[in-house]
Amino acid sequence: MELTTTIDYQNLLEQISQTYTQGRILAIQAVNAHITETYWQVGRHIIEFEQNGKIRADYGKALIAGLAKDLGLLHGKGFSRSNLIYMRLLYLRYPISQKPSHQLSWSHYVELLKLDDELERSFYEKQAIAERWSVPELKRQKSTALFLRLAYRQRQDRYPATRCSGADCRTAG
Repeated sequence: MELTTTIDYQNLLEQISQTYTQGRILAIQAVNAHITETYWQVGRHIIEFEQNGKIRADYGKALIAGLAKDLGLLHGKGFSRSNLIYMRLLYLRYPISQKPSHQLSWSHYVELLKLDDELERSFYEKQAIAERWSVPELKRQKSTALFLRLAYRQRQDRYPATRCSGADCRTAG
């Protein structure tokens, strides 16, 4: 009888596999948390530089372009113009008292930062954490306007006599 066919060996194999898989998941989460924190700090540096009057608002675009070029040369990928804009937005939209959750990846935050409305962004962030949405799932939920559909449904539940058609809403009498 071969060792690899015994129940004890199969249990050991499964136990090691589960431990390894869990370790990989925790490592990925730790890396994502540190990347998001680092990008938040980069955004803070950019905003503080801008706000200290070292540059005028007119030169903001030139600053980001220059940083993208120079940081790209120094560190390689990760410092594109659009990525730096999102890092800056991350700091602006998540002040220190509301720092980003370590449960979401940078890619999740890039999707969330595309939402201007704070309430809507907060809704999708909380849902992504609670439901463990992947980035494609977050994009799908945004594209199907989950937030707006639920808000509309709540409004209808609270005010059942209200009928809305387009921009024209009136109370049914």
